[in-house]
Amino acid sequence: MSLSFVAPPRRLLTITIDGRTVKVPEGATLLEACRQQGLDTPTLCYLENLAPVNVCRVCVVEVEGARVLVPSCSRKAEEGMVVHTDSERVRASRRSVLELLASSVDLSLAGPEVKRWMNRYRAEPERFGPAAPAAEDDRRDRARPGEHHAPEGQVAATVAQPVKLDNETYIRDYSRCILCYKCVEACGSEAQNTFAIAVAGRGFEARISTEFAVGLPDSACVYCGNCIGVCPTGALMFKSEYDLRQKGRWDEARQTVTTTICPYCGVGCNLELHVQDNEIVKVTSPLDHDITRGHLCVKGRFGYQFVQSRNGGDEGR
Repeated sequence: MSLSFVAPPRRLLTITIDGRTVKVPEGATLLEACRQQGLDTPTLCYLENLAPVNVCRVCVVEVEGARVLVPSCSRKAEEGMVVHTDSERVRASRRSVLELLASSVDLSLAGPEVKRWMNRYRAEPERFGPAAPAAEDDRRDRARPGEHHAPEGQVAATVAQPVKLDNETYIRDYSRCILCYKCVEACGSEAQNTFAIAVAGRGFEARISTEFAVGLPDSACVYCGNCIGVCPTGALMFKSEYDLRQKGRWDEARQTVTTTICPYCGVGCNLELHVQDNEIVKVTSPLDHDITRGHLCVKGRFGYQFVQSRNGGDEGR
């Protein structure tokens, strides 16, 4: 007879959030506690299928007795903790982070919640002045620590730069990158264990880079696309989506999403097929799927062209 182990129930902790007494399981984060109470707590670098890295700092809350604001995505709840999620200190911090990001990064393809947060916290990125000219070619790829110079005049420094088009699966538009580290984590120990990308540089010149800033075809990338699946701003994008956007044809309102099973092996990964005009335009996977938790391999994410083939292999248009 086999014996199955059942984990004991977690002890409940009593904490106070914005004046309300709530009970949360031991080990829960303050973000989980806030969401349990229906509080819309901003997050940019947090994702349920990745370990928290605490870099965006828009999820900070105020804990009585703590010297500094704490990131709610990683701070564990403690018995008797008193938390404030909407104090003036919290609002000022979130407003500053959103303003600095929006003044230097193109957030136009970030989710609608970002615009909602900008309005809620009255973020005014335009106060830093108009955007400075975009960097040319690979200047940011070659930037070295200590070489950044603030732009002349009343303009805001930006990370604007040309889009990287070096393969047929996905593009990299780092003018939209907020350095949330999600792609680095997904490429590393959280999912793929390829470690093809990392953060290079320091300060304002920090950027996501391959080893020695080589193109994707010459890097360790295996084209799993898990970095695309976690990117919150469109900095990483299916080439198919990018091409449709360039032609002015991308329209999510006309798209349907169908869940199916990947046909390539017996693992059983769930696929979400995004279809527009009877063509698959991209493939994602649900974060709550027990097998892959949103991650896929190169076949599952990019190997869908055969569905659209016609006349012995010509791709459908």
